[in-house]
Amino acid sequence: QVQLVESGGGLVQAGGSLRLTCAASGRTIRGYSVAWFRQAPGLEREFVAAFHRNNNNAHYADSVKGRFTISRDNAQNTVLLQMNNLKPEDTAVYYCAADNTLILSSLRISNAYDYWGQGTQVTVSS
Repeated sequence: QVQLVESGGGLVQAGGSLRLTCAASGRTIRGYSVAWFRQAPGLEREFVAAFHRNNNNAHYADSVKGRFTISRDNAQNTVLLQMNNLKPEDTAVYYCAADNTLILSSLRISNAYDYWGQGTQVTVSS
């Protein structure tokens, strides 16, 4: 079992930055695919960024490409999401997810992940 805890959310003005941290415990996430998803009120959970367990290539949603950066620190058992040039439409609850069996083609599908954190709220004011 892997436990995930997100932190770092908050209220920021448009154009500002935040860094989210996902701390894993229970097992090392070294052999896991790790991802960030987000969910705004009334909308479905959507993919933000991820690493597949078999390579170090970062994958991003088009809406965040060039503004967000995902990174992982296997030694610290953490996954980070650096968010720059934030926009009001980035407002959502952000979730960290992990899984050790999903295939690359499922990387952007929330149902493919077995382990989830509780989420952290990000609010961007205009």
